Amino acid sequence: MALSNKKALTLKTLTKSNVWDVQENDILRMWEVGARESDFKDSADHYLEIIKTAFSVEEIKVDKPEVIQKYEERGYKTMTLKTSDSEKRLIAIKKKPIQRVTDLTYENINHISAGKLLEVLERNFGGGWESLSQSIQDIIEHGFDISTTTLPTSMLKKKGGMYEKKLADGFEVLEIPKGTWTEAIFAKEKPRVEKVHTVFDPDAEDEEKRRREEEEEDEDLPEMPDDYNDDDDDSDEFDDDKLTEESYRTTVDTTPEDLDLEAADVADDDDY
Repeated sequence: MALSNKKALTLKTLTKSNVWDVQENDILRMWEVGARESDFKDSADHYLEIIKTAFSVEEIKVDKPEVIQKYEERGYKTMTLKTSDSEKRLIAIKKKPIQRVTDLTYENINHISAGKLLEVLERNFGGGWESLSQSIQDIIEHGFDISTTTLPTSMLKKKGGMYEKKLADGFEVLEIPKGTWTEAIFAKEKPRVEKVHTVFDPDAEDEEKRRREEEEEDEDLPEMPDDYNDDDDDSDEFDDDKLTEESYRTTVDTTPEDLDLEAADVADDDDY
């Protein structure tokens, strides 16, 4: 995934996820820009910790050509990072490879292609999808739609079957032979959702909280009729026409026997 297609990153916007999008030269460029900030020295170690999520970083204590050559032979790039006006660090840095399924993390799974994923799976096991641990499956499915099928090899690519439909739908496939059968693992990248980072504003949050509390108080108030304040001399008059059978409905269940007992009680009271 090319960095040029994304908004230029800086050390301040670098995270443990998007750091997988950059390469060694990008780190040097961002560092040179960031070193101009007045508070850079206090944040330098923090930036290095984020960088170490996706890069192997070693500080070179002995600045000699033979030492640097040994790092370069191991695939490292060497660069000098300025941490303050009077301090510089010579480091060796190399992007961490994703070669085994155990290299997959929630941070980097969204920064590899389906082809790269299947390459990693092919290199690491021959037992199929179910041979992966549940935790690795969860990481993979966080970034990819996965489907699998196991069929006799002669039936796998049957016209109109799952194999043909998945390829037409944009999936890439890894075939794992199992004797006369073949397991097919289909992988397709899920849509990448770019997170929007906002700056925390305590004053704005307090205002929003007050607004919500006022709305909740308004909702708790009883609703008044439209003519609540209108002067109406007849407002206290009792309307016999409004009395209906519904006015006397009760939720208490009664039986004929209960009604007879109540009538008897009333009769006894009348004797007094």
